[in-house]
Amino acid sequence: MTDFRTEHDSMGDVQVPAKAYYGAQTQRAVDNFPVSGWTLRAEMIRAMGLVKWAAGVANRDLGKLTGTGKNPLTAVQVEAMLTAAKEVVEGKFDAEFPVDVFQTGSGTSSNMNINEVISNRAIEITGGNRFELKKPIHPNDHVNMGQSTNDTFPTAIHVAVARSVHERLIPALQRFEKVLAEKASAWDKIIKIGRTHLADATPLRLGQEFGGFARQLQLSVGRAKQALQAVLELPVGGTAVGTGINTHPDFARHTCAALAQETGIPFIEAVNHFEANAQRDGLVDCHGHLRTIATTLFNVANNIRWLGSGPRCGFYEVMLPDRQPGSSIMPGKVNPVMCESLMQVAARVIGNDQTVAFSGATGGQFQLNIMMPIMGHATLESIALLAQGTIAFIDLCAIEMEANVEACEASVEKSLAMVTSLNPHVGYEKAAALAKEAFKSGKTIRQLCLDQKILPEDQLAQALDAWSMTEPQA
Repeated sequence: MTDFRTEHDSMGDVQVPAKAYYGAQTQRAVDNFPVSGWTLRAEMIRAMGLVKWAAGVANRDLGKLTGTGKNPLTAVQVEAMLTAAKEVVEGKFDAEFPVDVFQTGSGTSSNMNINEVISNRAIEITGGNRFELKKPIHPNDHVNMGQSTNDTFPTAIHVAVARSVHERLIPALQRFEKVLAEKASAWDKIIKIGRTHLADATPLRLGQEFGGFARQLQLSVGRAKQALQAVLELPVGGTAVGTGINTHPDFARHTCAALAQETGIPFIEAVNHFEANAQRDGLVDCHGHLRTIATTLFNVANNIRWLGSGPRCGFYEVMLPDRQPGSSIMPGKVNPVMCESLMQVAARVIGNDQTVAFSGATGGQFQLNIMMPIMGHATLESIALLAQGTIAFIDLCAIEMEANVEACEASVEKSLAMVTSLNPHVGYEKAAALAKEAFKSGKTIRQLCLDQKILPEDQLAQALDAWSMTEPQA
């Protein structure tokens, strides 16, 4: 049975788990929002810790924490507060954030959660008793100095998103691009039949096909960088409604500078704090790029799935690595499971985009958007899924893919689309008639043309050269 202690806030006493670092306001939120069991993602918790650290650095450097205001701190207490914030950044207190994602729409509960944890941990570091009701390092007066949930919570979302894109998503996409480009180069001499509308089309090289996939990933890297750009402006310093009430005029600039230096990401103060507090258009823009990346990953994985279909009754032009038995009833069946996994990741991200877009459009009234926790959660989930799904696909599928040269080349000669190269010689209508006759008779285009002496043999051989069909001709 859990032991409890009594904590106090402006509404009265609250029973809190005895050893918890959080306090009364966190516990009220736990009691009020027994909704999903989803707590804030670790990336978000650590970004909140980083924002609190940067805000503390700014207030320290501006002389606010040790100044002449109510309950000034000593230099030792300030450093303890900064140390506690850094410990949150390092993940040492992830278990101390029990508030459900579906909480107050500004994230106030989570902001107070981290204020209470840092306050109590800082008191502990200085040798004090963190269970005393009177807090010498106060969660509101000191940890939250110069801040409001309305500006620091969205700031933490931007920091978490930017770091996740920078550190996880961009490297994963760059690596996938490299693997696909290597396959494109290695398979450049392999001729296969093209397909449009899932129907036979003119020949191309397998390397050209995979070069197209590589270019899709190259563009995705660019989109990920645009997603990062969309969240570089930080709302911190706007406090409650954008006016910056109770904040030093240089607080925002100092906080953003500390965050930029610590992360290596060029965060800047919001150009307009009223926009930055009230709306989450930057996050909507960011996730729009994630949706497009998801679309690309779905397309590439699905194309590879089709190319690997078979092994005897499909295309089987690319041989995918066997990962697990594919059926509980059909012995020996193997399925393209890594393709399917990545496609499901993409589906989830596309769904998350609807959540983010809807929340951005409907949640921002006047000076605050009240859908921020779910917007942050959905965006961070999307980034994590895209990054980890891509890495898994690379390691467990893409690297080990092999070209089936025989299957690629076998379909070329049989294709009726070979007749396309005869257009300059016999015209479109005659070529169409030949294609229909070849299909009806079961002959190849080459055989039919030889039988009917459509062109001299040497000219026909040149016209039906599959390699020449894979490049423009003068």
